[in-house]
Amino acid sequence: MNFLAIETSTEACSVALVHGDQVIERSEIAPRRHAELVLPMADALLAEAGLGRAALQGIAVGRGPGAFTGVRLGISLAQGMAMALDVPVVTVSSLQALALEAPEDDAAILSVTDARMGEIYVAAWKRETDGSVSLIDRERVDTAAALRVPDAAAWHVVGSGWATYEAVLRERLPGAIRSADGLRYPQARHVAEIAAKGFREGAAVAPELALPVYLRDKVALTLVEQGKA
Repeated sequence: MNFLAIETSTEACSVALVHGDQVIERSEIAPRRHAELVLPMADALLAEAGLGRAALQGIAVGRGPGAFTGVRLGISLAQGMAMALDVPVVTVSSLQALALEAPEDDAAILSVTDARMGEIYVAAWKRETDGSVSLIDRERVDTAAALRVPDAAAWHVVGSGWATYEAVLRERLPGAIRSADGLRYPQARHVAEIAAKGFREGAAVAPELALPVYLRDKVALTLVEQGKA
């Protein structure tokens, strides 16, 4: 199956192309430049594979949670491309894609993205024998200080939330921290990996039903909350 995967929910902008058994990707840390980069990345991948857009049989996209602008952009592009090509869409949790950045062993995984305004987007996962990850609690928005996770003997932590709240998260995690990397972001190759299973199992939907997941409605702090009024 040939399909494109898009992930723009964080500072990382990435696109992957699944072409048969091959996966090729373009990825760049490019805050506020996603809109100008995504389509050229997609076209470059198609050219590298020798395919036209008409050869695509589906679109996959990171649905969030993440930056509001980035999540909206990814979903809008996925919907637009899928409608133009008359192909279905698989949406993928950006926190699940992020969890696949963790090392593959028996440690639990905490994927945690800095949600700004003193909050984090977070979820805990376990690694399955086939390399995939499955939830061991729910995806949510929280504060690092209030975080509660299931007991686990060891943890891998991935995501920008670690870079911002390392000291607090160290106190909140039960068990040893086997690895931690605050410079990891959800990547389109992992969106593609998860979506491939979704396409096989019938999880694809019509473009208009491909919806974002924000986890919260508030976009910014008021001036009072920022201490500027």
